Amino acid sequence: MKTGKPVIILISALIASACTWVDLKPEAEKVRIASMDDLKGCHKMGSSTVSVKAEIATFARNKEKVRGELETLARNNAIDIGGNVVVPVSEIDRGTQSFVIYRCPRQ
Repeated sequence: MKTGKPVIILISALIASACTWVDLKPEAEKVRIASMDDLKGCHKMGSSTVSVKAEIATFARNKEKVRGELETLARNNAIDIGGNVVVPVSEIDRGTQSFVIYRCPRQ
């Protein structure tokens, strides 16, 4: 009976789905996630569409981990164009999400 290989693939996929692959750059620690209601006095700097793997070996990754990695990528991108706030402007679709980047007064 050859069940070893599928079991190894399943275990590997489950372990990988628990991992976070995106590191927050130190400068991006001060970039916050906000909603459109939080933008008083802010200036739009640009936008960013970011993507991560939503599935591994046909297994869906944890939705909160995917969301967190997308937000981390958006925060990292914000520092590259001088932003300090990112606002999600789309739903997550197969591991992709769009954000608008703003420069806001410090709160």
